[in-house]
Formats: sequence, C-alpha cells, structure tokens
Amino acid sequence: MNKLIIAIDGPSGVGKSTLSKVLSHELGYLNLDTGAMYRCVALAALRQGIDAGNHVALRQLCSEIVIEFARNNGDESVLLNGENVSFEIRSPEISLLTAAVAACPDVRQAMVARQRELGAAGGVVLEGRDIGTVVFPDADVKFFLKASAEVRGQRRFLEFQAKGVAAELARTVAEVEARDAADTNRTTSPLRQAEDAVVIDTTEMDISQVLERMFAVIAKYCRCRGQNIPD
Repeated sequence: MNKLIIAIDGPSGVGKSTLSKVLSHELGYLNLDTGAMYRCVALAALRQGIDAGNHVALRQLCSEIVIEFARNNGDESVLLNGENVSFEIRSPEISLLTAAVAACPDVRQAMVARQRELGAAGGVVLEGRDIGTVVFPDADVKFFLKASAEVRGQRRFLEFQAKGVAAELARTVAEVEARDAADTNRTTSPLRQAEDAVVIDTTEMDISQVLERMFAVIAKYCRCRGQNIPD
C-alpha cells in the first residue's frame, strides 16, 4: 500500500514529540519533529549572536546550517551541523527564542521546504504547529492535540526536573502560555486546527490512551480506502 503522511499538530507540552516518536516507531515510519528544526535555527542564531528580528541574517543562516535526524537502537537524535543538540534545544531559553525565530517568514519558508522534501514520499509522521494546515494540507491523517496550559506546564516542568534543568512551576506555565500566544498570533503560519483534523484532548489521558485513539483513527482511514492496516 501507499505509505501515509500523518500530521500531528498542537501547542507546546501537549505530548506531540513523544507520541510522534512512538507512532512512527510502531509504523516503521520516519519521525519528523518539525519543532526541533526551528529550535535548531534558534540555537544557531543564539550561538552566532543573531537577533530574532534580523530576518536577513536569519535567512542567510538557514541557507548555511544542516539539520538532520538520526535513529540509533531506538534512540532519536537531532543534529545541527553534525552535532547532537537534542538536549540543548529543549532549554527554557531556546523554547522562548524559538517562538520569535519561527515567526520569521524566511525561516518558515526554508523549514517548510525541507519538511516537504523529507515527507513527500510518505511513510512519515510529522509533528508541529502548521503541518496539517500549511506543510501538508493534504496529509492522509491529521491529528490536533490539545490540553490545558496548566497541565502542559506541569508536564514540561516535570521534564525539566527529570533532566536536572532548574525551573519553577509557575514560570514554566507562564512560558507555555506565552508560547501559545506567540504561535497563535504570528502572521505567518499561525497555530490553528485544520478543519479535517481529529481533535484529541490529552488533558486527562496518558500516552497509551492517546496512542490507542490514534491507531484506531489510522486503521479506520485504511479500511475506508481498502488499504492494509499498518501492523
């Protein structure tokens, strides 16, 4: 059968990255964390002292850096110019900077072009904020995940604690809300739900429950089109 293009959109802290990793692994698909790509641009800009408002410099930066994804024994890594930056791009500083960098039209154009290139053949799970609306509006299956800002902030706070990153719960929740506002109100490719996306509220669901729901949706899609259901 033709391999599917699966889009997962939603705000920060809703579980997109974890779900995309597990879903792609179970399906034998490529996992494309598009948010990590923007985080890499933000990290590169920070290292080079490029202001988020300097769109000319950001456009040039995007033409120079190389962003790759690697999988080794089930572990996934994000590489920036060959360097594993998987941990560094998840810091609170980079999270806030990413919202500003991602608002640059030239950055989004460059990243969207790369994402389409990587996912064009199908057999891919892409997660981000504009996958089902901009990157692949004709994706076979679209999900939009949501959860309360308080729950998402709590999840992100626990992630920081597990990684030994200093953080405060109240501040983390506030940062999640600030990121939501930036993503929703930006002019270029704002965060929004695709009309044909399946909405899943993860506020009171664990990963296994959300995955069960997602697999059921994918199986239904395949049955409706007479395709084999992915194992």
